[in-house]
Amino acid sequence: MKKGFTVKEIVNICKAKLYCGQDDIICETFTNDTRKIINKACYIGIKGANFDGSAFYDEAFKKGANAVIIEEEYWQNNSISKSNKPIIIVKNSKKALKELATYKRIESNAKIVGITGSVGKTSTKDMVYSVINKKFKTLKTEGNFNNDIGLPLTLLRLNGEDVAVIEMGMNHLGEIDYLSHIAKPNISIITNVGTAHIGNLGSRENILKAKLEILNGMDKEGILIINNDNDLLHNYYNNLNNKGKIMTIGIDNPSDITATDISLAENHSTFNINYQNKTYKVTCNIPGRVFVYNSLIAFAVGILLNIDVSLIIKGISSFELSKNRLEYLKINNNIKVINDAYNASVDSMKSSLEVLGKYKNRKIAVLGDMLELGDYSTNLHEEVGKAVVKNKIDILITVGPNAKNIAMQALKENMKENNIYSFLTNEEASIKIKELLEPNDVVLFKASHGMKLNEIIEKIKI
Repeated sequence: MKKGFTVKEIVNICKAKLYCGQDDIICETFTNDTRKIINKACYIGIKGANFDGSAFYDEAFKKGANAVIIEEEYWQNNSISKSNKPIIIVKNSKKALKELATYKRIESNAKIVGITGSVGKTSTKDMVYSVINKKFKTLKTEGNFNNDIGLPLTLLRLNGEDVAVIEMGMNHLGEIDYLSHIAKPNISIITNVGTAHIGNLGSRENILKAKLEILNGMDKEGILIINNDNDLLHNYYNNLNNKGKIMTIGIDNPSDITATDISLAENHSTFNINYQNKTYKVTCNIPGRVFVYNSLIAFAVGILLNIDVSLIIKGISSFELSKNRLEYLKINNNIKVINDAYNASVDSMKSSLEVLGKYKNRKIAVLGDMLELGDYSTNLHEEVGKAVVKNKIDILITVGPNAKNIAMQALKENMKENNIYSFLTNEEASIKIKELLEPNDVVLFKASHGMKLNEIIEKIKI
C-alpha cells in the first residue's frame, strides 16, 4: 500500500475544491494540531467549540505543512491570499477527515481489531497490541485518539501494517456507530458494560445499546469478543439465537476461554487459561483481576489471528501500559505512588482499590470525583466508599464535592473517622497528604481526568 495521498486524490475523495497550489504534492501524514506537523503533513482545520481550526492554516504552512484543508465558510468570510502550496476547500472538515480515513481503511489490507467498553479499553488495547505485535506489524491507537477525530487520524497512520488495534470511545448513543462504519472492524471487543457516562445515556441498558453499535460497521465475517462475566453482556449472549459469531471469555461463567487458579500478588498475577480442553500457565506483570480479563481477551484475539499460543503468552507477560494508566512511581522515602488518575468509573475505581488492597504496607487512597454520572452520582460514589473498606485501605482522602460521598459511605462502613479526610481542592489535599506520608507508604491516585489529580502527584514528589 502506498503511503499518503496526492492533493489531487484528497480533492477527489473529499469532493473538494483546490483553491491554489499543485495537485501532485504528496501528503503522508495528517493532523488537526499545528504543533504536531511533521514532514509531508496535511493540516486539517477542524471547527471546535471554542475556535475554528481553519484560522490556523497559515501557521500550519509556517510549520512546514505540505497542504492544508479548510472549510468553505471560513474561506468565504476571510481574505485568503493564494499560496504556492495547496489550499483545499471543503464544506465540512470533519466529514472530509472521515472520508479520507474511510478510503484509507478500504484501501488497506490490515485486519482491524476494534475495542470498546465502559472500563479497560486502553489497557485491553495495550495488551492486545502486545500479543499481535509478536507476529504481525501492528498499529494501535495512541493516547486518547478514540473519538470522531482521533480514530480517523489513527487510521490515516496506516502504512503497510498487517493489523491495527483501534480504541473506540463514546459519550452518547450513535458515536460508536459512526466510528464502526469508518473502522469496519474484523474483530470487535466489548470489555464490559458499566456506568461510565450514565448521566448522558440514562441507563446501563442504553450503555449496552451504545457499545453494541460496534457491530454496525463490522465485517460480515467478523467475530465479537465479549466478557461473559459482565451481567448485561451475559444476558445479551444468552438471548441470542445465533451465537456463532461471538467468542466469550470469563472467570465466573462457563465461556469459550476461561481463567482458573488465579493468584493475585502485589506486582503480578498468575493464572491458567483454559481453551479447547487445554490449559496454559500465564503470568501478567500488572496486578489485579481486571488484567486477567484483559489477558483472556488478548488470548482470544491471538487465537482468531492464528498466532501461536507460545507467542500469545509471551505477549501477555511482556505488555506495558500506556502512561498514567496504573503507572507505578517511586518517590522519596521509598513511597510507592500508583498513578491511575487518567480516568475513573465505579468499576475502574473498584479494580484499582483491589490492586491497592493487596499491599502489606500502609495503604492510602486519594480518590477524586467521577464525572458524567448525572442523577446516579451519589449512589455510585457510595459504592466506591464500600470498596474502600472492603479492601482494608488505611487512609482515605477524597477530592471534590462528589467524592465526599465516598468518605461518608466509608464512615458508615465503620472506617475510623480520623483516617478519613475530604477536600474540595487539589491544593488543600496536597498539603494534608504531605503531612500524612510516611516511609514505605503505598498511595493510589484515582479520579476522572478533569479532576487533575496529577497536580497533587507533582507536588508530593518535591
